Amino acid sequence: MDVEGVQFIASSSKHADTIPPEFIRSSSEQPAASTLHGVRLEVPVIDLGCGDDEKMRRLVSEASSDWGLFQVVNHGIPDEVIAKLQEVGKQFFELPKEEKELIAKTPNSGIEGYGTSLQKEIEGKRGWVDHLFHNVWPPAAINYNFWPKNPSYRSLSLSLSLSVCVEANEEYTKRLLEVSDKLMKCLSLGLGLEEQELKVAIGGEDTIFLMKINYYPPCPRPDLALGVVAHTDMSALTVLVPNEVQGLQVFRDDHWYDVKYIPNALIIHIGDQIEILSNGKYKAVYHRTTVNKESTRMSWPVFLEPPPELEIGPISKLVNEENPAKYKTKKYKDYGYCKLNKIPQ
Repeated sequence: MDVEGVQFIASSSKHADTIPPEFIRSSSEQPAASTLHGVRLEVPVIDLGCGDDEKMRRLVSEASSDWGLFQVVNHGIPDEVIAKLQEVGKQFFELPKEEKELIAKTPNSGIEGYGTSLQKEIEGKRGWVDHLFHNVWPPAAINYNFWPKNPSYRSLSLSLSLSVCVEANEEYTKRLLEVSDKLMKCLSLGLGLEEQELKVAIGGEDTIFLMKINYYPPCPRPDLALGVVAHTDMSALTVLVPNEVQGLQVFRDDHWYDVKYIPNALIIHIGDQIEILSNGKYKAVYHRTTVNKESTRMSWPVFLEPPPELEIGPISKLVNEENPAKYKTKKYKDYGYCKLNKIPQ
């Protein structure tokens, strides 16, 4: 990697009472000072198996307008499928450093691969996180060069081979496609559109499902560091599975709050592209992640992204004299470049 991974830094400093200065956030960002302590935010929880489609659509639309974030239960993805996905991801980050770096990002690989840096940070600051990105859908977008291949590591007599990773990811992705279709229909109907219009607007069958595995090792000074700095997701929609360690925070009513997890629920983030397409009716959630002194936090978000060349702007049916377009129309690749490099859109 171009810079030292956080996992290595954490292992070298686990008995220290300090962290390198590039990880220490400004006083206004430090979690100890900026979190509203003693309050855990209970974001909307929506039952996708309730059998009442009208109620489900209404709740998804309301949560997307008011919160930009909600959790879904009875989503149809078995607990064992999620557990298998999590186990494979955990095993990858337990590999020796040299094996992880076999699939490290390169100057020509784009976002896919193993790494630690993602976006331009003010004053060279860094997040306390390593990650692995790889596309999981559609098949034409998958590049197995950025998946683990034949490592020597063994865990519980299980080889973390490419076939094991593929099996775990394919089973989860197959189920996730069904969940995302259901959510996109709810979101589309909530805007007064036909049920497929929003899905088509983000790319239809060419929509890219980009998985990111976040690995936040124990941090000696979680009061000073952040895993990921405050941001909105540049995707259309994000579907996230966390492990059991708290870390997601949402900014609401001028405060940062911890989000209360529900075991095996999926956490849904509205991303920038759906905010743009809805002309602001749906809100991209402003969030960040904290880290833990004793425990490793991990998460598995899947970002639903438009194809790079697709132009995204407010849907014409949602724009009129009383409600003019609030956002520019631009290719998704151009939006992403500006977002990651802190260039005004």
